[in-house]
Amino acid sequence: MIVFFALLVAVVALILARKAFNQTAALRARLDALEAIALKERPATPPLIPLEQTLPTSPAGQPAVASEPTPTAGEPQSQTSHETATVTAATPPPAAGASPGLEERVGTRWVVWLGGVTLALGGFFLVRYSIDAGLLGPGVRIVLGAVFALALLAAGEWTRRSENTSTIEILPIANIPAILTAAGTAVAFATTYAAYALYDFLAPATAFILLGLVALGTLAAALLHGPVLAGLGVVGAFATPVLVSSEKPDFWSLYVYLAIVTAAAFGLARIRLWRWLAVSTIVFALLWTLPFLQFDPPVVGPYAFHVLSGFMLAALLVVCGFMFGPASDEGHIEPISSGSLAAYLLGATILVLVSSHADAALIVFTILVAAALFVAWFAPAATGTVAFAAVFVFIVFAEWAVRANPDITVVPGGPLPGMGGPAAIAGSVSLHLAAAAIFAGGFGVAGFLAQGRSYTAIVPVVWSGAGVFVPLTLLIALYARIAHLDRSIPFAILAVLLAAAFAAATELLTRRESRPGLAISVALFATGTLAALALALTFALEKGWLTVALALMSMATAWISMQRPIPFLRSLAAILAGIVVLRVAYEPRIVGDAIGTTPIFNWLLWGYGVPAVSFWIASHFLRHRADDAPLRAVEAAAILFTVLLVFTEIRHAVNGGDIYRVNTSLTEFALQVCAALAIAIGLERLRVRSNSLIHNVGAMALTVYAGLATVFGLMLLESPMLWPTDVGGVFVNLLLLAYALPALLALLLSYAVAGRRHVAYANTIAAFALVLALTYVTFEIRRLYHGPVLTRGVTTAAEQYTYSIAWLAFGVALLGIGIAVDSLRARLASAAVIALTILKAFMIDMSTLTGVYRALSFICLGLVLVAIGWFYQRVLFRRQKPPTAPITQSTV
Repeated sequence: MIVFFALLVAVVALILARKAFNQTAALRARLDALEAIALKERPATPPLIPLEQTLPTSPAGQPAVASEPTPTAGEPQSQTSHETATVTAATPPPAAGASPGLEERVGTRWVVWLGGVTLALGGFFLVRYSIDAGLLGPGVRIVLGAVFALALLAAGEWTRRSENTSTIEILPIANIPAILTAAGTAVAFATTYAAYALYDFLAPATAFILLGLVALGTLAAALLHGPVLAGLGVVGAFATPVLVSSEKPDFWSLYVYLAIVTAAAFGLARIRLWRWLAVSTIVFALLWTLPFLQFDPPVVGPYAFHVLSGFMLAALLVVCGFMFGPASDEGHIEPISSGSLAAYLLGATILVLVSSHADAALIVFTILVAAALFVAWFAPAATGTVAFAAVFVFIVFAEWAVRANPDITVVPGGPLPGMGGPAAIAGSVSLHLAAAAIFAGGFGVAGFLAQGRSYTAIVPVVWSGAGVFVPLTLLIALYARIAHLDRSIPFAILAVLLAAAFAAATELLTRRESRPGLAISVALFATGTLAALALALTFALEKGWLTVALALMSMATAWISMQRPIPFLRSLAAILAGIVVLRVAYEPRIVGDAIGTTPIFNWLLWGYGVPAVSFWIASHFLRHRADDAPLRAVEAAAILFTVLLVFTEIRHAVNGGDIYRVNTSLTEFALQVCAALAIAIGLERLRVRSNSLIHNVGAMALTVYAGLATVFGLMLLESPMLWPTDVGGVFVNLLLLAYALPALLALLLSYAVAGRRHVAYANTIAAFALVLALTYVTFEIRRLYHGPVLTRGVTTAAEQYTYSIAWLAFGVALLGIGIAVDSLRARLASAAVIALTILKAFMIDMSTLTGVYRALSFICLGLVLVAIGWFYQRVLFRRQKPPTAPITQSTV
């Protein structure tokens, strides 16, 4: 008891010391003023100034004489003048930007904070000391703690009133009344909790009520004492249910209490305009959704009340420009206004997901979404909630669509045609259908009507984006849930009706006068029209048509971008192309096993051909505006799908319809090389007109691929000279496809790049064509001697002689072509072939040929070489002899 009274005396002493400290500070200020006056009098006497210049002038222009105060009786006049100068000479205030020194920080801030914490700890330690020493009983300890808390609260209030009547400025960051009050509320909170948890003096319900009252009282005191108490109060209020536990939790009492705390915190945040307090309250309220998640089955009713009451309080007190909320800037989205409503919408979403889409949870979710649209309609600051609501609606219905329960094929009136089989479904399907209809209609109509209501672009764009996004995603989710992604004529009809609605909205908005955001909204509704039509094709046709529909949608979006030059539409066309690419990467067959086995005319033709054509047309539309990233993305998709169409069709035809078959063949490599070279030729021609970077890179990439496939495929892995491959007939055979045709295409490609790319690039392709042509000649001769399988049998002398003659004839033919068309490249190729023939003659023929074949080989080679030399001398590089001087006879 003595310790307690000593502590009270310490508190009183602290208050008196603070008052003395204030008086000392005032006296010190006056002393500083006197010292300043003394320092001013020390310098030399300034030059004399006439009296008339020192006196103020009257309106008449005469010097005015200032009257001095009359001294009181018994007081010397000199003393009166001196005191007057002292009072009027005020100490100059410190600079506005000057930061306090270390002494000021310690004396005015740190000491105050340390004192407040010490007081709170003192109360805690007092109780602990009485427990350890056994001096007082539990009841007395609790009473003393309560008395100490009341004393601190009283001291805080007394100091607050004293400072309000004083002339000393209060430091907001070291407000002594607020710190004393905070210490008192902390001691009161701890005392109440000790009475409940340590000594069982209080029942859980009583302790809960008392702790809640302390927390609410702390929030109320924050109106007078500032944000320190507000933070303490909101933490204590939301922590109270954690401290007071019960074997049988009452969720209704919990969430009613949380609603009261939330109302108090939101009200305080609204009065003092403390944004941080509103955000903290929302965070703590969301954390109180965790107890709901641990019960199975979950308690829906109290939790639904929690999110409904929190949403209503946020709408009334937090949302700017709505009901009792703060003022807002017209046409601007305010983050806290939108985030507060979105937080409770998230809670409602969690309620639906955790409760397995219980009817009550879905009804609460629907009510909150409708309320969010209502609030955002009248408060543009909360427009961001519309976007969050659209995403949460999609999450709820997407989760419902992918749920593993197979109870999805019947509606209340029985199974609909085209909507699956007659299996039983959950009773909530009808409720989900009704909610989906409400959401689609609400978002769609609001997105249309919101146009022209704002002076900024972001507000109508958010409304229109949600108005297009929600109906489309709901239609897809219902289709996946009810029709199992199979063909469904009813859903196709719904998609057509939705497309018609979006088209009508597009047409009506086009006729309106220009307003901020209207052009983007028109583009969004037009895109929604195309998306709905694409879905109609998907629902009415087979699965693979989704890929086709998205590609067509990309083309249509590119066309719309020509009519409405909005950058977003160009990006959207590229995004759709990217989605199609990802779809094909996931399943290259597009329709799975239903691809078919018929060569060319199978699902690959539609799955790759239609997107390829669509992307080529889309790139043509996009090129009219600019050569930017979206155009290049669509061009890349067009080239990719063109190549994939050809290559997958080749693989499908060669492998009997199985494109996943782990097998390669000479035929497949030959067709791929020919296709790559042909497409490269087309891209080379196209890039001359388009000057497109993508066309340029695509042509080079296909050329490189053709070269690698030739070296590693045609010459090594599947070469008929190395592996027993049946090449077919005598002249019309696989060799013609694998070597002769690629040689011709490579020659055409070399001429396509001649003069447009580096000389070395064109000459490399020409050399590539020469090698393929010479390989074909060689393999064809071997086919004549060995039959369809070139690896069988031995090489005879006649065969070796034929190789030499054929190579020599091939070189002569190249020379003739070079002379006829005046092509240096052909003549150089002729020289290379003849040089190779000479090398063969001396390296191979001389050692392997015998008899007449060796003689004929060298004779023919010699004759040809002589003939070539004569031709070069007489025809190509013929030189004229210089004219001879005439002979004259001399006369003697």
